[in-house]
Amino acid sequence: MAVIKAQIRTGVYYDSAVLMQLQRSLANLPGVGDAGVIMGTDTNKELLERIDLVSPEVTASRENDLVIVVRADNEKTADEAIAKVDELLTAKKATAETNVRPKTIEAANEILPESSWVLISVAGRYAARVARQALAVGKHVFLFSDNVSVEDEISLKAEAAEKGLLVMGPDCGTAIVSGIGLGFANKVRKGPIGMVAAAGTGLQQVSSRIHQLGSGLTYGIGTGGRDLSEKIGGVTFLMALDVLTRDPETKVIVLVSKPPAPKVAEDVLRVARKAGKPVVVNFIGRTPISRQVGNLYFASGLDDAAAIAVELAKNPPAPYVAPELDLKRFAKGQKYLRGLFSGGTLAYEAQHLLTEYLPKVYANAPINKDNKLKDALVSVEHTIVDLGEDEFTVGRLHPMMDNELRIRRLLDEAKDPEVAVIMLDVVVGFGSHEDPASELAPAIAKAKDVAKKAGRYLEVAAVVTGTEDDPQKLSAQIEPLKKAGAWVSTSNEEVVRYVGSILQGLNAVATVEKPAATPIDLAILKKPLEAINIGLESFYDNLKVQGTPAIQLDWRPSAGGNEKLIGILERMKKYE
Repeated sequence: MAVIKAQIRTGVYYDSAVLMQLQRSLANLPGVGDAGVIMGTDTNKELLERIDLVSPEVTASRENDLVIVVRADNEKTADEAIAKVDELLTAKKATAETNVRPKTIEAANEILPESSWVLISVAGRYAARVARQALAVGKHVFLFSDNVSVEDEISLKAEAAEKGLLVMGPDCGTAIVSGIGLGFANKVRKGPIGMVAAAGTGLQQVSSRIHQLGSGLTYGIGTGGRDLSEKIGGVTFLMALDVLTRDPETKVIVLVSKPPAPKVAEDVLRVARKAGKPVVVNFIGRTPISRQVGNLYFASGLDDAAAIAVELAKNPPAPYVAPELDLKRFAKGQKYLRGLFSGGTLAYEAQHLLTEYLPKVYANAPINKDNKLKDALVSVEHTIVDLGEDEFTVGRLHPMMDNELRIRRLLDEAKDPEVAVIMLDVVVGFGSHEDPASELAPAIAKAKDVAKKAGRYLEVAAVVTGTEDDPQKLSAQIEPLKKAGAWVSTSNEEVVRYVGSILQGLNAVATVEKPAATPIDLAILKKPLEAINIGLESFYDNLKVQGTPAIQLDWRPSAGGNEKLIGILERMKKYE
């Protein structure tokens, strides 16, 4: 009858790769049915329970205990298997000792002073402390470890930003720096495309496709999956975007992420618009509205992002010049849009396009039902009203024939000190008002004058739909509107994008900006990569295979992993 035997060792630590190798070696011994070699965390013990490898000793173990458990044909075989652990560890230690294995980052730094990077893949409960030690000696951090708290991630990235250092992670699986792959990376040639990715396999897929299509990377900077969450705020993503913007060798930038927080995505895109070079965006799960907006190119998927980037690198577009927007003429506090439409489809398209510029637009006929106005007569923040909806046409002519209601609303909105832009549509043709501009142009001039007398500037933008052969004649409608001070186009999309750019700019100014990160020193980033590896030895081996000078730390948690004692030791060290 099979027996289960366990041994618990307190105050020892081995990385997960060593434990996996030990477990496989034990499981392959004659007479052993299964084996587990783990640290005694609750999750690990639950996994052992699922495969029926538990005993009272295993259940009582703590997270800092090494748990060795085997299921064998008999008790003698089980004892022999557990005894084999020391033999296996001794053989591994003898191999490790053929190389220099310092025990601290400071000691490793003395041996490899030109190293700019520290790779960290220790257990999550220790990872933040190790990362802080790396930042303290001025190193960029590739933080593969997961199970790092959000609070630790926030504090680590704040410290790194202040020092002009990158913290890629936690839970960052992939990066490519100076042509060297970190973590789970592919061999990708150097080239003119730079990547920032909050998705490890996303970075691998896009960079591999770029290589397959004949191009290559300057950098592939990972950020960790939580970086674009609202709590983290895209700290590493924005720092990396700044690096690629300033790097003269990067001609095209690619941004890849799982669905980011909407506010953070908005911040990233606002910065990307100022990059001065093409930026390909693939935020997975965020359906692109337009294929291109200015210097931003929106991809439908990972392969599409790679293909667009390679094509842009081969055939660089003319430099995008953003339209000049005189935002200084608006008064403090002006930041909202009011759209007053007679055409329902034009109002729908405006809502749709504005999602690229504004976090939320309320409407009486919304695309997103969560954005429905409680009262169509009362605007809220950014608002688009379709005055052709049934609620406005009971006992009254449609607004394409009767301008009275819209003119009243226009003048009311002009009095709101927070309104910066009013958007209108003017639709002519058979059946429409015989001369809408004759009534709307004076109202526009009056609305702008109301704002001017209050010390504000009001932009009125209008799309005019029609032809020269219509009874109202297109040009005869456009000229009076322009003379009244309106910004006019025959393209609804052009008007919406003009309006969106203004509002995006005003709201960016109105937003309290986070303290700017210290720019990363490009000269240091461009140096041939040298690194200190702490944790998984496979990452060290990968660096050596790529010809990278590297040191593997012989790392163990201080005080046997006892959190209270570690804290005391750290406080004592500060006063040395």
